[in-house]
Amino acid sequence: MGVQFLLNFSHIIIATVNIPANTTWTQNGVTIAGGHGEDDATNQLNWSHGLFVIDHDQTVVIVDRSNHRIIQWKNGDTTNGQVVAGGKGEGNGLHQLDRPTGVLINKEADSLIICDAEISLRL
Repeated sequence: MGVQFLLNFSHIIIATVNIPANTTWTQNGVTIAGGHGEDDATNQLNWSHGLFVIDHDQTVVIVDRSNHRIIQWKNGDTTNGQVVAGGKGEGNGLHQLDRPTGVLINKEADSLIICDAEISLRL
């Protein structure tokens, strides 16, 4: 019997993943995002809280909770991410996020779905 992890963003169950007990991990991992300390530059993260990987191009979209933003890293570019939502300080304006906790991408609607549930209480 393997270990089962349940991914849960603000009580909305997103997925379950079964990892067998005898699973081994590659020992030569590569940092693909962040890794330059905690701060708000585009090569840094501050309390990353969730992520989503876009299937077709392996872009990694990360919830950068304490920077109040969603930032993405294109496959192969490990130097700087691109802010795709928020990043304009903490708040509930349309251009702001307040400690977001989750992100999904709806390919059919070509849109981000962001759980921004600290003060704003919006999805």
